[in-house]
Amino acid sequence: MTRRTHTMHVAIGDVFEKILPKSCSLIRDEACGGKQRIPLFATVEKSRKTEFCDVDLLVLKANKIKIIVEIEESDVKPTQICGKFLTSALARCYIHESRKNEPVEMDDSVTFIQIVDTSKLVKDKTAKFKQWEGLGKAINRILPLRDSRITTYRLLYGSESDVNSDLQKKLISIVEEACNR
Repeated sequence: MTRRTHTMHVAIGDVFEKILPKSCSLIRDEACGGKQRIPLFATVEKSRKTEFCDVDLLVLKANKIKIIVEIEESDVKPTQICGKFLTSALARCYIHESRKNEPVEMDDSVTFIQIVDTSKLVKDKTAKFKQWEGLGKAINRILPLRDSRITTYRLLYGSESDVNSDLQKKLISIVEEACNR
């Protein structure tokens, strides 16, 4: 993966680097300018059978997962959006050799942020914006899911040009709320 093919991912990773409180740390996957995958597992056992998904960004506080971020640049249909959310909600921890394969578990209250790229949409000719608003509300209605630590869901959308303005303002508010819980 290169920065040219995932420019929105990198821009969002850069925003998180700027806005995170000192009490938190950021893990970026390769698409977001990092050097690794970010696998989430169903159990503290690291194996192919327990690995559920890879995410784009993780925010840790006190060695616990506080925020999970997924960025959708191409497939913006509800099935894709819900699938990324649900596989993360079913996971229990992050395990990676960069942390000596020690499980990093989810905090009691995790925020899931999903950011959808709008650059390929024609604003006056799509129902996606209303669809995403309804989808975000529907997901929040079912939270918290039994046995999941994800308690807050935020669906944001915009283009790469919005990352350092409108999206950044929204992210600052969400990150402050999540990291102060």
